[in-house]
Amino acid sequence: MNRVRQAILRVGFYALTVAASVPPAHATPLPTGFVRLADIATSIRQDMRYAGSGNFLHRKVNGYDAPVCILTLQAAQALAGVQQAIAAKGLTLVVFDCYRPARAVADMGEWTRQGGPSDPQWYPRVRRGDLIAKGYVGELSTHSRGSTVDVAIARVDSPSVSKPACGAIDADTLDFGTGFDCFDPMSETAHRPLGSQATANRKLLVEAMLAGGFKNYAREWWHFTLGHEPFPKQRFDFPVSAE
Repeated sequence: MNRVRQAILRVGFYALTVAASVPPAHATPLPTGFVRLADIATSIRQDMRYAGSGNFLHRKVNGYDAPVCILTLQAAQALAGVQQAIAAKGLTLVVFDCYRPARAVADMGEWTRQGGPSDPQWYPRVRRGDLIAKGYVGELSTHSRGSTVDVAIARVDSPSVSKPACGAIDADTLDFGTGFDCFDPMSETAHRPLGSQATANRKLLVEAMLAGGFKNYAREWWHFTLGHEPFPKQRFDFPVSAE
């Protein structure tokens, strides 16, 4: 059994204990099977882009009432295992989006269909009205099933020097060639050419997440779905809320 699998089992035992405990009186209840990531893995950084204006819509997305990562218990356990494995290298995961309400997906779709020009930061080579046709914005999203996460890696003790030209340009992460949500062919996981460091960092992320049970979406280096997700055919629409 490799180190990541061992870490997942250890964290999974702890997570089940947490899930079985009585939630704080002030916590907003979640549907059965869902947890807030901070209750499972406190060290994973959260940079939740759709709860604020630092995203491709330039505003808060409908359904995000707080900048909080919510996942299914199984996905949170698995992600915590990945975190424990890379922590030995002085690294940490950074999550940008986790569970996404169906109302948020609809909001993104409606915004896209309003049309408009390209955006030099988020979609520099395609017009806003073409984002759905080009596959950058979906009418449905795996995020609404609760076991998909948008994630990168950062150093624990020192800031990143990566300042990509496209996507979330202000995120503190390793160099991945683009930022999160860069709607461009450069964001395809296997895109070439890339700088050697960005290529190595994408490989590091994919391998760490694969070892933790996640599979990558080839068009977005940051997008991963748990291989054995508990709700593979069900989409949810409860709001993203804080404790």
